Amino acid sequence: MTVKELLQSTNSTIHTIGKQQTIVKAMECLIQNKISCLPIEENGSLIGIISDKDIFKAIFENRSHFDELAVFNFMSTELIVGVAEDNIEYISNLMTKNKIRHIPIVDESKLIGLISIGDIVKAKENDIEVENRYLKQYIEGYYPV
Repeated sequence: MTVKELLQSTNSTIHTIGKQQTIVKAMECLIQNKISCLPIEENGSLIGIISDKDIFKAIFENRSHFDELAVFNFMSTELIVGVAEDNIEYISNLMTKNKIRHIPIVDESKLIGLISIGDIVKAKENDIEVENRYLKQYIEGYYPV
């Protein structure tokens, strides 16, 4: 399965945040939308990403004034991205190797999707279910040899 096919099947909204927004605003967006990262765009281009872990670290390191902190101070800018033509196995391997839970999908520098480890697991689970069904039917003689 390709990333493009996976994105078409998930049909989810991509929530983003501006780099000038506060950490508190980012936390609010994460909590309201039950998500764990926010891509950051500027002039239509992906420039970074901030995760719940980045926010936890920022608050821990700046306990007395974290509500004044801006997203751009804590966002990751060295991004690992995918493209629509990538295979989900490749994306899964990137996530595992780099110990990340999300990969932005871009067309040039424009954000077109966001793949989570949950999306990958669900896609693999669906593939396994289909394969099991066909194998069971084959074993039970539903398909001629």
